Amino acid sequence: MIDPRLLRDHPDRIRAAQDKRGLSGDVVDRALAADAARRAAIADFEQLRAEQKQLGKLIPKAQGEEKADLLARTKRLAVDVKSAEADQASAEEEWRESLLAIPNPAADAAPAGGEEDFVLLSEHGTKRDFEAEGFAPRDHVELGKILGAIDIERGAKVSGSRFYYLTGVGADLEFALVNMAMDQARAAGFTPMIPPALVRPRAMEGTGFLGQAADDVYRIEGQDTYLVGTSEVPLAAYHSDEILDAASLPRRYVAFSPCFRKEAGSHGKDTRGIFRVHWFDKVEMFTYSTLEDAEAEHERLLGWEKEWLDKLELAYRVIDVAAGDLGLSAQRKFDCEAWIPTQGRYRELTSTSNCTDFQTRRLDIRGRFPADDGEGGTQVAPIATLNGTLTAIPRTIVALLETHQQADGSVRVPAALQPYLQGREVLVPVHPVDA
Repeated sequence: MIDPRLLRDHPDRIRAAQDKRGLSGDVVDRALAADAARRAAIADFEQLRAEQKQLGKLIPKAQGEEKADLLARTKRLAVDVKSAEADQASAEEEWRESLLAIPNPAADAAPAGGEEDFVLLSEHGTKRDFEAEGFAPRDHVELGKILGAIDIERGAKVSGSRFYYLTGVGADLEFALVNMAMDQARAAGFTPMIPPALVRPRAMEGTGFLGQAADDVYRIEGQDTYLVGTSEVPLAAYHSDEILDAASLPRRYVAFSPCFRKEAGSHGKDTRGIFRVHWFDKVEMFTYSTLEDAEAEHERLLGWEKEWLDKLELAYRVIDVAAGDLGLSAQRKFDCEAWIPTQGRYRELTSTSNCTDFQTRRLDIRGRFPADDGEGGTQVAPIATLNGTLTAIPRTIVALLETHQQADGSVRVPAALQPYLQGREVLVPVHPVDA
């Protein structure tokens, strides 16, 4: 959540941040009113509690009617104290809920506007000119059939729409991509992890996935648990309720996990193939950082994503995502979008977000820093979290197959990936190729 002092002392900054995202500033007024009601409720409770304690001291010294009167007042006051305590708890909850509804204010450098208002930062690689090469590119669905790599029909038969099987070389491709990604992250100092894919509500709420993204989350009925849509959730909650030694920062983790998304609101979008699906596997980078180093760490995460896409020899661009297209917890987000030949456009393959102290405040994660008292003491202060996708398997397979296909239906394997595919330089068709 946002820093309550920022809301209290600079509400106009939060209103401006809401406007930059294209959202109403009403949440600011609601939060300020809830804060005022909360503080008034606390004052009322403390006043009544103090009076109750004072009466408690007088009763042992009183006699006769005076004592009876004090006892009667104490009984009435106990009812008032209990009521005031309940009012305080209700006001505290209203205050907390109002804070949770406010997104992380976008960075000053983040573009204003919605999905189409991104800023292009850079372009990399060269888009293939298939017309000049003398053949029309096949899409990943057709290539997947030819190579015996993707079985969408049986995925739909067994699990429904937006499910699939990776078969043969398709399964080999997943393992190759995962192992290559984990090797890259390990070499960069990340600790490999395999986190749980089921989490409690606090982990989801703490990372901001029960707000605007709640409709896209799978909840397990009767268990009060959720299937994660990204391993960002269990990685962020890993250190919940902990104080980390600042000298140990940055702490970098890289996780392999399945991800589950309802894809709410995507009816009719990307219905062909495996680009937008309900389940996929992913390798995710996650960092705990000091607030001062968070911006530089964000650039480092982007650098590792670009390194990955360069090794896969893909044409891609990097965009600075507009404020209105940011998730609840992100202050700034960069997307790397690969060129998909048969779609004739760039599509998101990886992204990296700086969440500053938004998630750590919700999950009660802090850092222990040297104090400025000159006496060698320590102080506890907020820290930042950042996340970055290294590879989301289905979309990466889509980009690889379509980018590196050849006229005969085979697919060239990028040099960096070959050692992870048993040295194969080319994926060859196993089914007839239509002319």
